[in-house]
Amino acid sequence: MDLIIRNGTVVEGTGAPARPADVGVRGDRVVAVGAALDAKGHRELDAEGCIVTPGFVDIHTHLDAQLAWDPIGSSSCWHGVTSVVMGNCGVTFAPCRPEDRAYLAELMESVEDIPREAILGGLPWDWVSYGDYLETMNRLPKGPNVGGMVGHCAVRHHAMGERSMDDAPASDEDIAAMVELVDEAMEAGALGFSTSRTLVHTVPDGRPVPGTWATPDELYAIADVLGRHRRGVFESASRIGERDSEDLSGTRAELAWMGEVSRRSGRPVTFGLAQSDRRPELFRRVVGFAKEQNTLGGCVRPQTTARGVGVLFGLQSRTPFDGSPAWRQLRGHSVQEQLLSLRDAATRAQLIAEAEEHQPRLDLRELYVLPPGPARYDCDPESSLAAHAERRGVSPAAAFIELALETDGALVCNYPFLNQCLGAVEEMLDDPLVTLGLGDSGAHVGQIMDASQPTFYLTYWIREKGRWELEEAIRRLTSDTAELFGIVDRGVLRPGAFADLNVIDLDELTLHQPEFVHDFPGGAGRYVQGSSGYEYSVVNGQVFMDHGEHTGVLAGRLLRSTD
Repeated sequence: MDLIIRNGTVVEGTGAPARPADVGVRGDRVVAVGAALDAKGHRELDAEGCIVTPGFVDIHTHLDAQLAWDPIGSSSCWHGVTSVVMGNCGVTFAPCRPEDRAYLAELMESVEDIPREAILGGLPWDWVSYGDYLETMNRLPKGPNVGGMVGHCAVRHHAMGERSMDDAPASDEDIAAMVELVDEAMEAGALGFSTSRTLVHTVPDGRPVPGTWATPDELYAIADVLGRHRRGVFESASRIGERDSEDLSGTRAELAWMGEVSRRSGRPVTFGLAQSDRRPELFRRVVGFAKEQNTLGGCVRPQTTARGVGVLFGLQSRTPFDGSPAWRQLRGHSVQEQLLSLRDAATRAQLIAEAEEHQPRLDLRELYVLPPGPARYDCDPESSLAAHAERRGVSPAAAFIELALETDGALVCNYPFLNQCLGAVEEMLDDPLVTLGLGDSGAHVGQIMDASQPTFYLTYWIREKGRWELEEAIRRLTSDTAELFGIVDRGVLRPGAFADLNVIDLDELTLHQPEFVHDFPGGAGRYVQGSSGYEYSVVNGQVFMDHGEHTGVLAGRLLRSTD
């Protein structure tokens, strides 16, 4: 055998009980799972004290551009992820005429906070059709396996041009053109189709992105393409609770078209769902609406995160007080230069005074200081910046400055704006209808770092809280997401499956603090977040990550729905 993992506890990803077993790999496939395999391996890994799992399958990423210059797909690669799905939220780079490249790059920057110049300079842009794009992704070296959905924004813009953002319905000719484009993408192996309905997603001039105002008839025509191919998932960044009445008639209508899409196409539909303190009961009602649609014959599955979705603040990126001129002026300098300024008494006094004059728009009782050591996201009120200030007897701005100096500029604060209540997250994750997603790896890079959610899920919910059995947790991270997206022979650890594997020391698994680095094309900055405890990650039978370090192997493959 090429590889044998010995002495581990196999958690196969189906929910079946964990068991001691060795795992044998030949080529890119698992060929044996059993006690004390007699064969010898060309390479053998000792998993004593560790669990051996399928590689994690992350269905909600925006690594569409990043993989071209960062083939390992960081930060996902540091959290056990071996397969990723791109093209979420309706935003993709194909189909694309040469003259539309800047438009799609600017749209991605506006929606997903991925720098335009990095996109334009980092991608080869040697495609027109979605099938051409997949061929480019197939050629590019990559660490994880990669699949993608074709996005409504690019499809509608390609078919309708500037009219694609109008609220007037698409004509029959427009819809026919879109259907042809989606059919080409599915024929080439797209994993499905994605759309954006939320009014939060806009192009740079503030108008909602193409597809926002699509009628149900347009959505049904596109869904019928998936139905004819009998494969693919329909994903939506949906309009949940936006400009809605108390009886949630708009949200009900949103779930109704999703249910009808699923019923008429026979394909699953998935959409992002998160709790919000503005409407704390909304998530629960939406799950109920999805179940109503499913009783009528649909397959509609919400996806959510394992923790709050939060914006990060610190000297490295932005501060809560950047509404004042003096604080904004700091942002143009290195962290060490900022610290030098903060040590000056006169500068500190000016910053504190201006912060009082220009009060932050966010509630500092809900801005949480990440404590030293492993990163925590449990939103303890005592860790809020306001609580730190009260204990110190100073203003929040003064407390922020003191903490920044005490940590030599490493201070990071987290402001969760969705899934603020971990009790609501727990309730959603307790429902088997809800799947894990929304990690957004590759997106909002200068603000958010949620690609680490597999590690948070395992360390907080499973090891610390004991909320679910380990076997169920691994199933949620692997076969549940793989099956939803039709990714065959991945997300399970059994003979015949692809050898995408993790060896994890669960007792030592640790989530590191997020850091801000400047490693995108052109020196653009982003947050990254590492971990420890993932001893090995294997992709298609080859060791990809070794104790958090890339081995140099890039064995990832393109995931096609035609596989």
